[in-house]
Amino acid sequence: MSSTDLTMTKVTKAEVQEMIDDAIRQHNRNASIISMTLGIIFLALFADGFFRVIGMIPPFLGIDVSILSEVIDRVKEEVFRVLPS
Repeated sequence: MSSTDLTMTKVTKAEVQEMIDDAIRQHNRNASIISMTLGIIFLALFADGFFRVIGMIPPFLGIDVSILSEVIDRVKEEVFRVLPS
């Protein structure tokens, strides 16, 4: 390569600022999409766990985490204990 093949191009301050602004805009867009995706996933997992605990969704792989029937039984026992016979 000869020195005549390499041409120097100068970038103006306005062009540099435009490139920086474009990079920041792209970063913000990508970060927003990632955050939105993670938020939707975490919300769905939270809702799934909550509905499994209260018994609205059946157990997964035989793991029963429902506490609703246990709470109902304890409340019944407490009410029967407090009520006069």
